[in-house]
Amino acid sequence: MNANEENEIAHQVVDVAYHLHQALGPGLLESAYEAVLSHELQKRGLHVARQVLLPVLFDSVRVDAGYRIDLLVEDKVIVELKSVEALVPVHQKQLLTYLRLADKRLGLLINFGDPLFKRAVKRVVNGL
Repeated sequence: MNANEENEIAHQVVDVAYHLHQALGPGLLESAYEAVLSHELQKRGLHVARQVLLPVLFDSVRVDAGYRIDLLVEDKVIVELKSVEALVPVHQKQLLTYLRLADKRLGLLINFGDPLFKRAVKRVVNGL
């Protein structure tokens, strides 16, 4: 797998998210941003899976604990969406855990609740 592919996908996601943030502003539910972001990425020709179940595997035991990836783009980049006043460290830890469990290398944490977009996007890597 090529890191350039993941970076190009991430660039597309951030570009679409920026335009959505400008157009819709903060204050909507996370699910609304998820639906619109997914739709807009698909319009650009990207494959997007929503609410992907993420089991925990430990000692040959599979535990379906209700973890879900908000968006999985091109089966390479995990996008975790928030609509909160401010991101906190646990949000990045959650995304890193999702990356490890799903064996993916790049994730984006996007907070549509922040009025300033440059604070709203965090890139999280897992061995990239």
